[in-house]
Amino acid sequence: MQKESQDNYTSDLRESTNLAQPFLVKSIDETSKYLEKLAAQDQLRWAHEKFDEKFVLTTSFGIQSAVLLHMTVALKSRKKPKIIWVDTGYLPQETYNYAEELSKLFELDLIVAQSPISPARMEALYGKLWETGESRDLNKYHQIRKIEPLEKVLSELDTLCWASGVRKGQTKNRESMSHIDYIRERLALRPLLNWTKKDIFYYMENNDLPQHPLFKKGYSTVGDWHSSVAENNNSKGRSTRFGGVSEECGIHVDENNFLGEGI
Repeated sequence: MQKESQDNYTSDLRESTNLAQPFLVKSIDETSKYLEKLAAQDQLRWAHEKFDEKFVLTTSFGIQSAVLLHMTVALKSRKKPKIIWVDTGYLPQETYNYAEELSKLFELDLIVAQSPISPARMEALYGKLWETGESRDLNKYHQIRKIEPLEKVLSELDTLCWASGVRKGQTKNRESMSHIDYIRERLALRPLLNWTKKDIFYYMENNDLPQHPLFKKGYSTVGDWHSSVAENNNSKGRSTRFGGVSEECGIHVDENNFLGEGI
């Protein structure tokens, strides 16, 4: 069964590679090295020009989300890229309010990705998956509430390339990421990959961007209300998420690991 799954995945990946390859003059490794030399906003411009409507951005409306969203405003195009927001149904009130603020401020072309299974129904069927302390339950939660809703929207939009704000300094897994790579059959662009927390802070300050309300309460990262806490003596950064069970939400990782650790 596992062999069949791997074969199917490899076949799907080959097909997606063939779809995106005409847009890449160079190999994926050469393209990544080229993008690394560009400023973050120039990387966004490159992807928007290459893929046009098949290029989108994802956002969590988290602590650093305003940076990448602000950069889309400066793209010289009549039609800005669509923004996909994965709403799990478990976000803090502050995040929902922040999403409203940034959506209006940047006039975002926003698409909300949500699971067809309501939070109440999911808890009735599977329990509160985030409370067990088991990786398999957390993975199931991420699959239901994040990965599947996102993939559904990406497929509906016929997306070839999507950008996110992941940074190398956030997790060990992200330290080995490239500026562009394949994840679940599509190209994933990471314009802020080499940025530091200071880079984020000063960009927001210099451009007078509003901070997430929970930033002032000691949060350096925020996701769902039940899996995010402020920094403390025991936990910093992404280790404040998911009760220490995991630093990743699954969206930015290839669950099959066929492309290598750190994708």
